[in-house]
Amino acid sequence: MYKLKEIASEVFYVGINDREKHLFENMWPLPFGVSYNSYLIVDEKTALIDTVDISFSDIFLKKVADALNGRTLDYLIVNHMEPDHSGSIRLLREQYPDMQIVGNKLTFGMIDGYHGITTGLHEVKEGDTLDLGKHKLSFYMAPMVHWPEVMVTYDATDKLLFSADAFGTFGTIDGAVVDTDMNVEHFWEEMKRYYANIVGKYGSPVQRALQKLSALDIQTVCPTHGPVWRENIAAVWDIYNKMSLYEAEEGVVIIYGSMYGNTEQMAEVIAASLSEHGVKNIVMHNVSKSHASYILKDVFKYNSVIIGSPTYSNQLYPEIESILSKIQIREVKNRNFGYFGSFTWAGAAVKRLAAFGEAMKWDIIGTPAEQKQGLKADNYDACWALGEAMAKQLTKN
Repeated sequence: MYKLKEIASEVFYVGINDREKHLFENMWPLPFGVSYNSYLIVDEKTALIDTVDISFSDIFLKKVADALNGRTLDYLIVNHMEPDHSGSIRLLREQYPDMQIVGNKLTFGMIDGYHGITTGLHEVKEGDTLDLGKHKLSFYMAPMVHWPEVMVTYDATDKLLFSADAFGTFGTIDGAVVDTDMNVEHFWEEMKRYYANIVGKYGSPVQRALQKLSALDIQTVCPTHGPVWRENIAAVWDIYNKMSLYEAEEGVVIIYGSMYGNTEQMAEVIAASLSEHGVKNIVMHNVSKSHASYILKDVFKYNSVIIGSPTYSNQLYPEIESILSKIQIREVKNRNFGYFGSFTWAGAAVKRLAAFGEAMKWDIIGTPAEQKQGLKADNYDACWALGEAMAKQLTKN
């Protein structure tokens, strides 16, 4: 029934688009949906690479059966055990009881934990191969990109890399599957948001994986989310390389919380000063409105961050506290940092923002601006000076 996309000779896309879920991992907004990609190789032996979220297992199993055209499934290769990719394993085993599940030692502990499956397992180690006939597969471990069991599968025949979550992106793939057949412009920012939110903490493991995989002749990248990459491999590789090195564009992200608008006025003055002194890339996020996933994306994207908060019960404004925690978890490196705050009767926000900057080992730029109650002339000048100092830092760089 299904006319399935053939990625390469005997290699079929059998993935699913999810336009229903609002939050990925129950945290990150999906305005453009998300895809769960799975690939089937139909050779002398048949091999399926990863499955899909269990919510879509019915359609998925029909696609697999159509591609097999009456044949059995010999192997399931599990590159990544996160449930959006492994959720259909138990149902697949029920459908194909003789199927061998291919993975590494860590994979099998998770398969037992999630599905109670302990038999029919084929363990592979770094560099091991699996001969399907025409297609010769080899396996490379990529731990902590972004779970400990992650591995990737390389098809030497057609130079395909099945890359698990690496090089993935939010967004459904609408109609076409391969980048050569679609307009991919809207995926670039979603790839950066995906990396910042899902992979962001694991820069060093990503670098190790990139160095290892650079030795392979890769002509097509097949991730578990987003388009199959063929003509844009250099671009997606560059994004992952730069983001995992915490390299960033020149620009300033202003993140602020404000209950009654006084701290927001300070943010507006700082932004005006930045612009007046030549900074063109300025992004402002009100933490009470901007979702954290977009703030994190911009913290990864730009090299300078200015954060402002009112004092709230002798602490930081709660949503500012929350975003600081998310930034710290991701261990973002090498940023210029400025900060400002306001209070009514006792100030604590500026002191706590200073501690955050020191903990992150970011370069503290300018003198923090702090105001009591409303914005007065001297506070205005302090905010203006902070923006000017940050602009000069960017010019110096």
